[in-house]
Amino acid sequence: MAELTNEKQYEVVLERIEELLPLISNDTPATDRNMIELVIISDLAEEYEEKHYPVYIPTLPEVIRLRMAEMGLSQKALAELLGVSPSRISEYMTGKAEPTLKVARLLNQKLDIDADFILG
Repeated sequence: MAELTNEKQYEVVLERIEELLPLISNDTPATDRNMIELVIISDLAEEYEEKHYPVYIPTLPEVIRLRMAEMGLSQKALAELLGVSPSRISEYMTGKAEPTLKVARLLNQKLDIDADFILG
């Protein structure tokens, strides 16, 4: 199958997707011309995006740092919140140690970090 090779092609495909979306509903049969075209060009756009705009998945220490900044927490305050030593927080932040199940649960509850993300 062909692939998109440049940004202009990608932009044209995105415009065509926007034109097709109002013509399609949940009741549109899979054999409808517009539906077929939408599926094909959506796949092309997705492949281009995966290649040229990959989604970056942050590390747990990066997510913890972000939540600390959002909540205005220092490492010392986070240590108190989680009931661990500041040096243990430092180890989590540098990736030298993984949180225990108890700490993972607290990260989920206190910092609202998704449990699936914490547990990998």
